[in-house]
Amino acid sequence: MDKGKVVSIEDRIPKLKQQRRKRANKRLIFLLLLFFSLIVCVVYFQSPLSHVKAIKVSGNRIYTEEELIKITGLTKDTNMWNINQEEITSKLKKLPELKDVKIDIQLPNTINIHTEEWQRMAYIAKEAKFQPVLGNGEILEKTVSELPVNAPILVGFTKGDVIREMITGLESIPEEVLNSISEIHYSPKDTDKYHITLFMNDGFEVSASLRSFSEKMPHYPSIVSQLDPSKKGIIDLEVGSFFKAYETEGEEGLENENESEG
Repeated sequence: MDKGKVVSIEDRIPKLKQQRRKRANKRLIFLLLLFFSLIVCVVYFQSPLSHVKAIKVSGNRIYTEEELIKITGLTKDTNMWNINQEEITSKLKKLPELKDVKIDIQLPNTINIHTEEWQRMAYIAKEAKFQPVLGNGEILEKTVSELPVNAPILVGFTKGDVIREMITGLESIPEEVLNSISEIHYSPKDTDKYHITLFMNDGFEVSASLRSFSEKMPHYPSIVSQLDPSKKGIIDLEVGSFFKAYETEGEEGLENENESEG
């Protein structure tokens, strides 16, 4: 039995050596793969392959793609792994026209810049040019020489709560009504510091208050449909709805959708 055991161990020795050889080979293969991976990484980081190849900008209308890329500081020499998304976002958000910015890194070497701009809701006349008023109520210092057809001109407004409330009202009314407004004058009264006067593209004048502007102006098309288009005058929307022709002294009561529902 002792001899049998000795023979059994001798038979197992070659198998043990083979197993050890396999484990050693696996370690060698792993180390070689790790070594070559490190070499590839070093070559990649040191070569132009790790540099930005494409910068794509979307959502921009006011600024050109070239202007925005210049502000970010990104170039074709920028290493993909040195890009600070928060820093780029912070630089772009300093532009008053930008409402939101998102940076998306698309490997191996593409940067996507997604922008959302504040809408230009109105314009303020300044000498022979116009200052855009954004959807957040901010008035841009940068002027434009050409006025868009469907944008009202604000007169007498300055930075502050009043113009912000005016812009909020413009955002809430239907586009059809917004496009029919030519000018809006801030004309406060002793009884209403939020009084405004609107001059419409169809020749009518509207007297209203910012406090009820967004509620009553959507009914403007319905109100005008009840009037003689050849007889222009003032539509008073401060209390109820009244029309006063320019050449007469009397007032004509009007029905709007709110009143007819009540």
